[in-house]
Amino acid sequence: MQNHRAHPSVTIPQRSRSPAFHPPEVYAPYPFEVGSQSSDNLLSAWDATPTARRPPTTLEVPDRPLSRARSTFATPTISPPQPEIHRSVSQRLTIHSNRHRSSKSETLLTGRSLEDDYVARSYTPATPSPAPSFDSSPSRSTDEPDSRVNKLTRELSNMTLQSEEGLKRFQNGSLDEKDEAWHSLVPLEAREALGKREVERQSVLFEVFKSERDYVYDLHVIREVFVEPLKSASPPIISPVERLQTFLSTVFWNLEQITAHHERLMEALFVRQREQHPLVQSVCDIILESFFQFKLDYESYIEHYPLAEQRHRTELNHNKAYQDFVQRCSRDPRTKKRDLVTFLSRPVTRLPRVNLILEHLQKRTESDHPDAQDLPVVLGVLNDFLKSTQPGIAAAESKVKFWNLCDSLAFNKGEIIELALYNDTRSLVYAGTLARRSKSEMDWNPWYDLHVALLDNFLLITKEEKLPGDTIRRLVVSRPIPLAYLRLGSFDDPPENRKERPEEGNFLRVSYRAMYPFTVYHAFEKATRRYTLYASTEAARTKWYDVLVHTKAVEDARREGNRFFVSQVVDDGTFRVPGPRSGRSRKHPSGRVVHAASFIASGGKKFLVFGCASGIFIGRRGETFRKILSYENAKNIIVLQDFNKILIHHDGYLLSYSLEVLARVVQYQSPAVALDASLETIAGQDGAVICCHAGKVKDRTIVVYAVKAFLHTNVFTLEVCRPNDLGARSPWTLQLPTLSFRPYGESFYLPQDPYSIMTLTKTIAVATERGIAVADPQNTGKTVISIIPDFSGAPSNSTMGDLKVHCEAARPLGLVPCDSSELMVIYDTMGCYVTKHGRPSRDSSFVRWEIKADSFLHRAPHVLLFCSEFIEVRDVQSGRLDQVIEGADIRLLYTPNVRSALPLVAWRGAKDDEDGLSEQIVELIDTAVITPVTPASGTMVPPDVWDEWDM
Repeated sequence: MQNHRAHPSVTIPQRSRSPAFHPPEVYAPYPFEVGSQSSDNLLSAWDATPTARRPPTTLEVPDRPLSRARSTFATPTISPPQPEIHRSVSQRLTIHSNRHRSSKSETLLTGRSLEDDYVARSYTPATPSPAPSFDSSPSRSTDEPDSRVNKLTRELSNMTLQSEEGLKRFQNGSLDEKDEAWHSLVPLEAREALGKREVERQSVLFEVFKSERDYVYDLHVIREVFVEPLKSASPPIISPVERLQTFLSTVFWNLEQITAHHERLMEALFVRQREQHPLVQSVCDIILESFFQFKLDYESYIEHYPLAEQRHRTELNHNKAYQDFVQRCSRDPRTKKRDLVTFLSRPVTRLPRVNLILEHLQKRTESDHPDAQDLPVVLGVLNDFLKSTQPGIAAAESKVKFWNLCDSLAFNKGEIIELALYNDTRSLVYAGTLARRSKSEMDWNPWYDLHVALLDNFLLITKEEKLPGDTIRRLVVSRPIPLAYLRLGSFDDPPENRKERPEEGNFLRVSYRAMYPFTVYHAFEKATRRYTLYASTEAARTKWYDVLVHTKAVEDARREGNRFFVSQVVDDGTFRVPGPRSGRSRKHPSGRVVHAASFIASGGKKFLVFGCASGIFIGRRGETFRKILSYENAKNIIVLQDFNKILIHHDGYLLSYSLEVLARVVQYQSPAVALDASLETIAGQDGAVICCHAGKVKDRTIVVYAVKAFLHTNVFTLEVCRPNDLGARSPWTLQLPTLSFRPYGESFYLPQDPYSIMTLTKTIAVATERGIAVADPQNTGKTVISIIPDFSGAPSNSTMGDLKVHCEAARPLGLVPCDSSELMVIYDTMGCYVTKHGRPSRDSSFVRWEIKADSFLHRAPHVLLFCSEFIEVRDVQSGRLDQVIEGADIRLLYTPNVRSALPLVAWRGAKDDEDGLSEQIVELIDTAVITPVTPASGTMVPPDVWDEWDM
């Protein structure tokens, strides 16, 4: 693809060297100057140029300095130097070339027939022609055919001299726009000397030069009109400086690198144009070489462009100073009334534009021209590149649409909905307009349109509202549905007719349009969050079904591979509940497992305790579990490992047994009656125990229990101790029927029945209907019990008032620490944040669960919410939904006090036989992030490591 043509030659001046001057009398007059030539016949233009590979020809010309063509890629300069153009050296040199094949377009004006003037008509394209050799030779007789051809060569070269000044002005941009065309820079005689097809081809080639010059000019305009003034603006248009730098790097990306590439390309093209004007042979070699240099930079810019445009438009909508700046720039004469988006899109459209020009050039190129082989190669490379960038552009455009959606969303006031919208992995999968029917029978037209967007993690149902300035706000009409809870209903119901509004002026004519319904619903709230949506066509409904199924499958696979907790089966089959096939077995089913605990006996043996409907079963993991105690449906089982105690809350009593005795009975080392000797009754004699809890307060292990009394509830606290720690017993302790517990502080009463009890660092918290009561049993001087959340400021704060309404409609379950200054109050349907003083924080906002929880478990940094069908794992700090575990008849059995112990959960097992339905007991194991291991520096991979893979 090399081009050896050197006609006419060009010398770029160095510094201020003046152009050489040659008096006109040096040159002999040409035939057309005295009117001796005709323009009726055509001769091959390629035969009259140095690139014509034909038998040696000697041209006699006057002596003059030689000028050499510069290399294709010289050192780039931003402002190309003014060219010094001379007559072609081909007029005085002998060209030695062995092979030549003339094209049909290589014809010049002559008075002789084509047969007389053609000496050779064939190329030998198997190998490239050697570089021409130059030497001085005496003139030959003008009667020879070569002499006549060379005369025509001198004719064309002399015509070229007349357009040298125009070419110079074209390249430096000072030529009138109406004259910037190939035919305007070439004399009429030269145009008539070439065939129509060659004239068209040269015009297309000239467009390559012109479009490249204009493109580089526009790249300079971006820098000079937009970037530099934005950097130097005082006062700053975008502040602070860090934000300005981020804006510039996002919007203008790598335009500096692209500009440098095209400055070099333009210089190379101009050198070729000065060398070969008016008959340029080819530019394929220059374009192809340049393409491989800027390919990666273009790929990066094209794929990033949608993000750059979005960042510009966002700043334009939110920054009045930037808006004024852009308007001032558009009035700059250099922009020609074009906006910044037009300039930013120039690199995106440049390569397709070049591709179109080269396709047009290919249509104007003869089959025997060298470009007939080169152009398909260049076009193939360009087309492959443009196709390869389409996925990147589509991804960026999807990201822009996603950002526009995020900016337009409007949620219900006060509710925290953590969609993780600005996570790098978040994306908009599909969006479109769907219709829905109103449930009201009073509406004349019950149909209304919704904008439904499917993200990779949520389904959003919104209603669009147009605001001034062509801004769209999308009101979230229903809480977003996580894909983990999304279920698909019917997608094949028959279409329904939608009554269209009559056209203006024609109220009597009513039209109908078929709408195709499909149903989606929430897995937990199947009845209240069930949506029947309508697509306008059957194809649109099918499209929604396909994207929903595919996106759910991708999300399920992602969640499966990124679980924060995994379940490990402890037992499946020991514990049974009556099932449809039970009744024939002699085994009596244990009933539902309601509570569990674990302890370690002497010798390091670990035992598991399960409270079932028929009693309490104890055993080691993997072995047979024995029914040791007959307490049915125990409400709570608490193990105090450090004090060798197990507490059982059953039938209004709180009882205590020795762990060591219990372990010996389980292992048949002691009779069952030995347990009676270790039995201690802690509470229940003076009133039924409602609930109990054990934990540490001020580094002391205490037991808290609530006893029902008339019209109120009394809360007692006991400190767990060893018998030798009791010392002298006070009169009050002498009345206690237990030797392992002593009073801790004083009791207090609550007007409502408690739901649950939990211990804090220095106080205890009791969940009641009015909220969570916090008290310090040891602080006898404090008579006021704090209620969390503290809504004392609700009358003067509407947002806090709204939160109070939501909290009063929910059931409190407990407290979870977020950090040293904030806690999260857990309700059955929601959670809210409070300060360490109990006042609502985060502007009284709240997080709504997707389920109605009956219990919870705190495993920092997560809180696990339990209902009968799902376990919801949420981040405590943000409320973000991180994982959903699905099951049947789920129960939280055991909440460990230490991180090293694993929580136990029960749900419906896999066995269903004559013994009944199995209860599957599982441990929830925390997972950890897998970090890639980087090989140590200097480590060598064995050379045969990939041998088995044949690599």
